[in-house]
Amino acid sequence: MKTNAMRILDSLGIDYTIHTYEWDEEHLDAVHAAEKAGLELEKVYKTIVMQNSEKKIFVFCLPAEFSVSLKKARALTGSKEIDLIKMDDLLKLTGYIRGGCSPLGMKKHYPTFISDLAELEESICVSAGQRGMQLELSPDDLRRAADAEYADFI
Repeated sequence: MKTNAMRILDSLGIDYTIHTYEWDEEHLDAVHAAEKAGLELEKVYKTIVMQNSEKKIFVFCLPAEFSVSLKKARALTGSKEIDLIKMDDLLKLTGYIRGGCSPLGMKKHYPTFISDLAELEESICVSAGQRGMQLELSPDDLRRAADAEYADFI
């Protein structure tokens, strides 16, 4: 079954590999996804969606074991305040659920930032837009497909 993220990559002629794994409701985070899929932790990236005080949405893609620095995110987005969106709003805003949120194929395009650490990797893995499924591709291909930019926000 193709996800929106896969369809976008296919339409751009971008090569990717699909990794599937067993997931459970109790462990939907990217660290567990890496373990279950047998992937190197530093190559698995999570997608974090944030909203500023002006209600603008921003997407951050970063290594599984790291967190977004609110100070750096505010500076990067020119926001006075920024925080995680409420879990109840994730599906409505992105079309994705927790544990299956991809930086590709959201309902709308939001400004998207990929950690500059990705530039050190030959390939990284992001959610395919469905729980239990990761896409492996080059960071530059992800940047192009997501119309994103590399940034330092960790």
